[in-house]
Amino acid sequence: MIVEYIRYRVPAEQAGAFEAAYARAAVPLAAAPQCVDYELSRCVDEPGVYVLRITWTSAEDHRDGFRRGEHFAAFFAEIKPYVERIEEMRHYERTAVAGSGSSVPTLYAWAGGAEALERLTDAFYAKVLADDLVGPLFAHMDAGHPRYVALWLGEVFGGPSAYSETRGGYRHMLAQHLGKAITEPQHRRWAALLMDAADDVGLPDDPEFRAAFASYIEWGTRLALGNSQPGAQPPPSAPMPHWGWGVAPPYVPGT
Repeated sequence: MIVEYIRYRVPAEQAGAFEAAYARAAVPLAAAPQCVDYELSRCVDEPGVYVLRITWTSAEDHRDGFRRGEHFAAFFAEIKPYVERIEEMRHYERTAVAGSGSSVPTLYAWAGGAEALERLTDAFYAKVLADDLVGPLFAHMDAGHPRYVALWLGEVFGGPSAYSETRGGYRHMLAQHLGKAITEPQHRRWAALLMDAADDVGLPDDPEFRAAFASYIEWGTRLALGNSQPGAQPPPSAPMPHWGWGVAPPYVPGT
């Protein structure tokens, strides 16, 4: 992906019209398959300065796909009166330097940290071992398995990178699922039992947390379901997933 930044300097008397024009232009922009996301920001220190940020699937997709595509004409018709107000327009590549601040708690912290996740996995695997449908998958489970899964969830939800440091990260977790031939009913039961365990141990039940928690469980278990099938050839290496408040790993077309 590539990030485009466009800096405008707009006279105060045109500010309202400029923002309204971009609100209209956002409709065809959002409809373009080359556009990942966008944001128009206004400078607090110099209110006449605006910065438009657009994330594109690639610089080539922007130049050759969007600008020559069906949505560009409608987009450009709205912003054309302000093209002369552009001071800078550049494409930028993201670097490995990225992260989140602490103004919003991580899912790990909101859940209650390591102790809460260990209570969750202890309660969950007690249910699993007693269940006729998914119990056989864990008949020879390592006694430490619940704690290992708590470490995994902790790292995924923004806590310490203990699973990567002590268990081998994504590669090790992948190996636990290869060849297991998990069925769809088993996948659904596994997810349901985990949500029940979350209730039993008193994980936060606010809609925001539970929606984010449930979205990861569905994503992660569905990934495990696919990776476990005979003949599956998932990539042997991948970054650890990191889950936030309603944030999924980025979708990259063609992968």
